[in-house]
Amino acid sequence: MNWLINAAEKAGWQATSKPALSATTSLEAAWRSVAGAYAVSEAELAGQVAALFRIQLAALDAVEPRAVKLVPEKTARKHHVLPLRESQNEIVIATSDPTDYNAEQAVQFTAGRRVVLEVAPYQALLDGINAHYSPERAMEGLLRSMDVTLSDVKVVETEAVAQVASSEADAAPVIQLTNMVLHAAIACNASDIHLEPGRHQGVVRFRVDGVMRQYMQMPLVALTRVVSRIKVIAKLDIADRLRPQDGRTRVSIAGRTFDMRISTVPTREAEKAVIRILNPDASRSLDDLGIADHELARLKYLLSFREGVVIVTGPTGSGKTTTLYGGVRELAAQAINIMTVEDPVEYELPGVTQIQIDPKRDVTFASALRAILRQDPDVVFIGEIRDAETAKIALQAAATGHLVLSTLHTNDAVGAVQRLIDLGLDRSALAPALRGVVGQRLIRRLCTACSIEQPEQRDAATVRLERAFGVRQARRAVGCKECGETGYRGRIPLDEVLVNSADFQEKLTRNAPALELQRVAEKGGMRPIREVALGHVVIGETTLDEVERVLGEGEGPPERADERPRILVVDDDPVTRELAVGVLKATGFTVEQATDGQAALDLLTHDSRFSLVTLDLSMPRVSGLDVLRQMRASAATSGLPIVVLTGTDDEETEINLMNEGADDYLRKPLDPARFVARVRAVLRRAAN
Repeated sequence: MNWLINAAEKAGWQATSKPALSATTSLEAAWRSVAGAYAVSEAELAGQVAALFRIQLAALDAVEPRAVKLVPEKTARKHHVLPLRESQNEIVIATSDPTDYNAEQAVQFTAGRRVVLEVAPYQALLDGINAHYSPERAMEGLLRSMDVTLSDVKVVETEAVAQVASSEADAAPVIQLTNMVLHAAIACNASDIHLEPGRHQGVVRFRVDGVMRQYMQMPLVALTRVVSRIKVIAKLDIADRLRPQDGRTRVSIAGRTFDMRISTVPTREAEKAVIRILNPDASRSLDDLGIADHELARLKYLLSFREGVVIVTGPTGSGKTTTLYGGVRELAAQAINIMTVEDPVEYELPGVTQIQIDPKRDVTFASALRAILRQDPDVVFIGEIRDAETAKIALQAAATGHLVLSTLHTNDAVGAVQRLIDLGLDRSALAPALRGVVGQRLIRRLCTACSIEQPEQRDAATVRLERAFGVRQARRAVGCKECGETGYRGRIPLDEVLVNSADFQEKLTRNAPALELQRVAEKGGMRPIREVALGHVVIGETTLDEVERVLGEGEGPPERADERPRILVVDDDPVTRELAVGVLKATGFTVEQATDGQAALDLLTHDSRFSLVTLDLSMPRVSGLDVLRQMRASAATSGLPIVVLTGTDDEETEINLMNEGADDYLRKPLDPARFVARVRAVLRRAAN
């Protein structure tokens, strides 16, 4: 074993006392003794051994399962080697003793390939062998390294479940590791657990306050065992790893009960599992959700109606269902009949009849709605309006004396109205039935344990955001143990509450554009979400970083709808049109759209109050060139800035367009950054 000492001395290290190695010294003891004598880590020592023997340092996190199968576990443990990778003619193995000729010969014999050696520290190599040949041992080591005990991670299922492995001894590490992951997720208030297989490693990530956070890595084989354990307690088929599966279970952790929804999907490496954690205690009343007073009062007003439709809208994960559950809890205190149709039922609500969607039994949103309307309900809660049939039945229910509550996936309150129309609802029927729409987002709250006042000397990033949003930030995030070093803990709901009025109904019935609907909604008391968010920044509850993350880049002080640049996008190509609309909205503009030249002219005849028009050159019915000429000939639109988009790439076309009165010219395909920059430049010129 003197080669270990030679490697250390060649590196120039000084020993406190020269280690005494003999023929009887074990390989493990030799590595530990030499590393300790020279006050270095085994990893550092391995690097010098590799240099001494002029071979590679082994990458133990990149082990190919095919290579492992070529060497029996008995051979690997006897000679303390781990196969790393293989090809047709050779196999690469990690060893802690490059002088062990017997090990090389044994692997060559069993694998039938020429052996290439790479060096690894003794203990790290042992951990690798355990991970790939005996995952239970690897899991035991992982648990020991994280200093956890069964009492720390006690998880008790409400129903008896089978063991994952064939014996209690084998299953115990799997159970402990699974329990540890569940316990850790609960401890940091995670909403979801992601068990993600990689090529060589598994990763466990938590979604906390809407943001993904890595919790730990583990050997891939250990992750697959944990996923199997999760499938068992969710009563899924552990033998079927080739199809997606969904299940549900209820567990008790540290005396608290949680519902968990489990979804698995096959990947190239192994199954991925996602666990949604549903805490019954999280289903709270409206007053406990943290909604701003102005918006809370308007929401309660909407719930005071005995008939009509109330919609809560927002992207996935914006707390729509939680808000409606709070409303249902408030209504349930009254002597009324409340029925829900959900997919899935997330929380049990006392005094409420809840129906679970089950397509296998032909229980859909539409069929369940038709059935419960014969159950004499006062309030009907629909988990989500997903299709035209459900939307029409919901409107019929509202028109026949029921209060209908539901959710949609749109970006804002006014957008939800347009979405209902796109689903086939008649404007004249929707206008009187709609009571209001709540647009919602969630934004992270500053950690009260570590946040500090914003210093007078602001960094460049903060200065940029303050200029963009037009407000001064009161406090900033720091990070501590309480918030997982993120600087944030918990979330604040941001709500804009549109209350339908006679004016709004009139505008909706006569097909007024979205901007006009937005203007009327704000005139009726609706505060835009961005305005609500900035209010929380000013009082020190969140930061401009969070506002930008959730709502996008700021464009100066918060503007009312009638103050924002209003742009008309005219294009018959849906791909280009949607791209243009999307990037303009994301930049902060208010956007209308027309699908061809004639539709654009019809719109401009009734409403010419636009800041700019983007115009496709080649369109059916009326070409972009004809639209350009008619706009310049009309007194109402003669001075309106126009940016032409075309696939034609020649100088003559550009010259002709400029002569006809175009303000700028862009070639397709559309580059989003260039497009926004040119639009802004034209608007600046028009303002001067």
